[in-house]
Amino acid sequence: MTVLKTSMRNFFAHKGRMALSAIAVLLSVAFVCGTLVFTDTMNTTFDKLFAATSSDVTVSSKDASDSGETTSGNGKPPVIPASVLDDVKGADGVKSAEGAVFSTSVTVVDGDKDSLSPTSGAPTIVGSWNANEARTMEITSGAAPEGADQIMVDADTADKHDLRLGDEIGVISAVGTHTAKISGIADFTVTNPGAAIFYLDTRTAQRTLVGESGVYTNVNVTAASGVSDAQLKKNVTAELGGGYKVLTAEETAEANQESVGDFMNVMKYAMLGFAGIAFLVGIFLIINTFSMLVAQRTREIGLMRAIGSSRKQVNRSVLVEALLLGVIGSVLGVGAGVGLAVGLMKLMGTMGMKLSTDDLTVAWTTPALGLLLGVVVTVLAAYLPARRAGKISPMAALRDAGTPADAKAGWIRAATGLVLTGAGGACLYLAGTADKATDGSLWLGLGVVLSLIGFVVVGPVLASGVVRVLGAVLLRAFGPVGRMAERNALRNPRRTGATGAALMIGLALVACLSVVGSSMVASATEELDKTVGTDFIIQDDNEQPVIPQAVAAVKSTPGIDRVTEYKWTKADFTTPDGRTTEDTAITAADPTYATDLRVETVAGKLADAYRPDSMSVHEDFAKDHGVTVGSKIDVAFKDGTTGTLTVRAITSSEGVIDAGAMYTSIDTLATYVPADRMPLDLMVFAAAADGQKDAAYKALKESLDGFPYEVRDQTDYKEALKDQIGQLLNMIYGLLALAIVVAILGVVNTLALSVVERTREIGLMRAIGLSRRQLRRMIRMESVVIALFGALLGLGLGMGWGATAQQLLALEGLKVLDIPWPTIIGVFIGSAFVGLFAALVPAFRAGRMNVLNAIATD
Repeated sequence: MTVLKTSMRNFFAHKGRMALSAIAVLLSVAFVCGTLVFTDTMNTTFDKLFAATSSDVTVSSKDASDSGETTSGNGKPPVIPASVLDDVKGADGVKSAEGAVFSTSVTVVDGDKDSLSPTSGAPTIVGSWNANEARTMEITSGAAPEGADQIMVDADTADKHDLRLGDEIGVISAVGTHTAKISGIADFTVTNPGAAIFYLDTRTAQRTLVGESGVYTNVNVTAASGVSDAQLKKNVTAELGGGYKVLTAEETAEANQESVGDFMNVMKYAMLGFAGIAFLVGIFLIINTFSMLVAQRTREIGLMRAIGSSRKQVNRSVLVEALLLGVIGSVLGVGAGVGLAVGLMKLMGTMGMKLSTDDLTVAWTTPALGLLLGVVVTVLAAYLPARRAGKISPMAALRDAGTPADAKAGWIRAATGLVLTGAGGACLYLAGTADKATDGSLWLGLGVVLSLIGFVVVGPVLASGVVRVLGAVLLRAFGPVGRMAERNALRNPRRTGATGAALMIGLALVACLSVVGSSMVASATEELDKTVGTDFIIQDDNEQPVIPQAVAAVKSTPGIDRVTEYKWTKADFTTPDGRTTEDTAITAADPTYATDLRVETVAGKLADAYRPDSMSVHEDFAKDHGVTVGSKIDVAFKDGTTGTLTVRAITSSEGVIDAGAMYTSIDTLATYVPADRMPLDLMVFAAAADGQKDAAYKALKESLDGFPYEVRDQTDYKEALKDQIGQLLNMIYGLLALAIVVAILGVVNTLALSVVERTREIGLMRAIGLSRRQLRRMIRMESVVIALFGALLGLGLGMGWGATAQQLLALEGLKVLDIPWPTIIGVFIGSAFVGLFAALVPAFRAGRMNVLNAIATD
């Protein structure tokens, strides 16, 4: 009980010094809890949506997926004959049934030809208005569509794009472009996570999405009273036979949830990974806090030992303080996490994914996990300082408070750090020289972990040398004040090393990702310059296929010399070794594609792969299956028949563009796949006639003005690629900012506690003539040096990681190593400003100290 009272008294006596450590715990726990609440809320939203929109039983084509994604390669949804509806109505237990048509392989544009598709990645859905949709949609203005010239839109899309009744919009599908005017606006009765939904009447939907009447994509069945969904499914299946897919509402909801589950898991674990980084950085802050508090209370602890306190009691006293810090920080973090989740929901709302706070889900495991993590991490971080406190002898009562007993890093620490760093470097070397990316990635992961731990351990040793160099370069010009700042940073290398290490971790990851991202862009740019022989690339940024009408518009554009269509499908390959590889991708293109993309071949000629009943394979596939030029492969095309194709070329498996692709001609594909099942073009390539590139570029844009496709020349394509990678990196940097914020708190805390520790020293310096301005400058310079020390270690380590990662990517075709020096230099300079910012409050407080009171401090 005495230990608890002492701990609580000490904790609240130094609550100001504990505040920044508590904030670090709070932020880390908040990020974990916020991530869990946010993803749980998204799951709840989708669960409610899928449960509400699923009919008791759904009948669809065998080719349709369980999740309801009904698009096939030809851009049209798989359909079932309208006669199925009558058969279903005749099954036992059926209360009602209705046919419906919908498709997700569509693009909808407004009157200005601007896309109305969501930018969040959610689908665009065009379907028929029916009773099943009316269960979850309420018409808030206008009326449901009743003719070919009418269409209804969901309220969220209408609000986002400022659509009104009577506005004309166009539906672009594989069938063509259908225009209609908005007859009604309907709002969801459950939360819509961001999909754009449009409704036509059934007959118009059939003609617009499928191109024929008398068919449905699915039949929605409602069970009679007392009939379970499972029994209804059994009855309907018995009535129809085995030629259709029949799913209950629960099965449909589960399939839909599974379809979004992968995305949800990636986002969830990625965000938790960044929370883990923040926790790791927070550990250094907590260690520093308790180490300095123990050092400042050396005399006090020595007196406690002198009057009878045991080592265990002193140890437990410090750990109880850490426990209090962990509990308070974690409890506040859980609450902040819920607020963070709400903020993330609002942020997603601005990006088009609408999430309602009515669905906010806080499972009991979320606060429990947050509290457990926060408390355990805090107590473990305080263990070493607590152990050090327990070793303080009663004789320490005779020494001045704040005199560290272990100011210099010991040789054991130095040796251990060098061994770990060397082991990490060896692993990185093995990763960089690996023959396979999968093998090298294991060495890379191990090398990153070992080198990071090694740098953390050896940090105090490096601090002595690096700080002296930085001091000679930056501080000596400021005279005695600069030299004092340098000596203060060198006073306790362990403290400086730990403070710098917290910043090092975040900046190492920033540098690594910057190198990888810059190398990817440089490699792709070089590959484009070397291999792409066409002038223009036409594609949809939402990965929708290019419809035939748009292809015809490209071909009729003046100034265009040649046009290459590019399709993609799947097939089962049976190779000469007797093995069959299922669902293997095969690319079908016009013969001119051999000119548009200069693919490296290792055997044969790629142009020959476009001859009748011919194909190419990539080198790895050829080695795995014993395929050579002239080998015969049986290819069972999806949606078609089986043909025997002759291998005419073997291409390199490396490369950025079309890596690992296998080619055949569109004519060969058409031999085995019926015309109504032929996949649409994923992209179209066009080359201008000699001397007409600029005019053709302008004309091509005009020709496709009514279509939602991007026309890019090679410069545009490179910029788009750079922007995509840049957006991804900016998102990652935003998440890493949490760890850097915690590291900044560490610098602030270290300086604040250091100022308290040197109170008497500061008073004496002021007494002998040091001005307030000089004192504040000294503390700011000390902070800048510590921040730059951490930045040097982090940026150097990160560039090493990034260069090694690029060597692995080189095995996949990304062969250019590009160090983004402007970013690296900018981050290094920014670190100096971080140091200045972190020193503002400690320097201000030091400057306000009363000189006589400071001198009198014991």
